[in-house]
Amino acid sequence: MKVAYIFKTNMASTFQLATMILPQLEKNTHGVVVVGMFFFDENAHTLRKGNEIGERLNKIAKEKGMLIMACDQCALRRDLAQGSFEECGSGNVSPKNMIDVGQVGCFPQLYSALSGNIPNLVITL
Repeated sequence: MKVAYIFKTNMASTFQLATMILPQLEKNTHGVVVVGMFFFDENAHTLRKGNEIGERLNKIAKEKGMLIMACDQCALRRDLAQGSFEECGSGNVSPKNMIDVGQVGCFPQLYSALSGNIPNLVITL
């Protein structure tokens, strides 16, 4: 089974991702194929270049071809993207200060990016 995770709730990336999902992915014991992760609000900070959790995720995502994307508006608010709020959702906002595999976008970009590797299940944490 293929899954995608959406990190929406407060501290989901520092709790569920960092202490459960990421260690399992690193040990190849997670039990499903993770095709993508999408980060909202403060969870986007995890994708900042130099963040320990983000750097570990960067390594795993490169190895497994996993999509890693932050909400473009959330990333702009946290100095993780360049562009303007008027461009949010257009695909014209670009990542800044993010891990190598990090992308930014809104739902249209997320859907497009996952269209070649569609998950069977989307889990919001």
